[in-house]
Amino acid sequence: MILLDGKALLSKIKLSLCKEVSLLKNDNKRPPHLAAILVGDNPASQTYVNAKIKACNEIGFESTVINYSTNVKQDVLLEKIKDVNDSDNIDGLIVQLPLPNHIDEHLVTHSISHKKDVDGFHPINIGRMVLGLDCFLPATPFGIISLLDEYNIATSGKKCLVIGRSHIVGTPMSILMSRNTKIGNATVTLAHSKTKNLDSLTKEADIIIVAIGVPTFLKSHMIKKNAIVIDVGIHRIPSQSNKSGYKLVGDVDFHELKEKTAYITPVPGGVGPMTIASLLQNTLYSAKKIIYSHT
Repeated sequence: MILLDGKALLSKIKLSLCKEVSLLKNDNKRPPHLAAILVGDNPASQTYVNAKIKACNEIGFESTVINYSTNVKQDVLLEKIKDVNDSDNIDGLIVQLPLPNHIDEHLVTHSISHKKDVDGFHPINIGRMVLGLDCFLPATPFGIISLLDEYNIATSGKKCLVIGRSHIVGTPMSILMSRNTKIGNATVTLAHSKTKNLDSLTKEADIIIVAIGVPTFLKSHMIKKNAIVIDVGIHRIPSQSNKSGYKLVGDVDFHELKEKTAYITPVPGGVGPMTIASLLQNTLYSAKKIIYSHT
């Protein structure tokens, strides 16, 4: 069993991005700038945003966090997004999800300019991804592709099962794994809550990407020996053995599966850091397009 270490790869990517920032500065250009909108005081959301901003600071990116109370009006949020869209000094914008119930999540995320949509959620970016055109790839699927590439995992002709069909992970992941690219050319099955006889699919799969949102869902008896398992989930569950009173687990029963797999991602430290890496890479890509379009 080999651990797919997202934390180590994030560190490697950060070093590369630091060099890119230095090149921009040597060319008398400003560094990339990522803005994040945070609504409310959800602790998990605050943690995620803080991790992204910390990563920006570590590599020399500029960053801005725009905070709103839970009862912020949707129109106020949309007006701020328009301001950021129009700014020549901000290259990427993310709105941390989930949003309060009175706000239309799709309307808000789709109001972000596709040119600054570094999370890769905008319909234009999704559509261009489907067509194999230049775009911002969704951050988590992009990170998974990068992780598979870093470990030189052969995917061509392999049976790949994606469990979960969200527009953020599962559906784009199924498209990327089937593309005619180095990390791609797999025969992909997309499973979901209505899938029957899931065990028969998991037992045949060479690569399993689990994004179903259920703690320790994938068990050892469900996979074949030497399968490659990517765990996208992260959950806090009670634990008396930890000082904090909880522990983090994924959608995969890691301790039960690990000796049966050829490669597996840990939780934490697997896919999570790679989502941040992708966000940073997308922001740099956006910055170069914006900065050099004005020269």
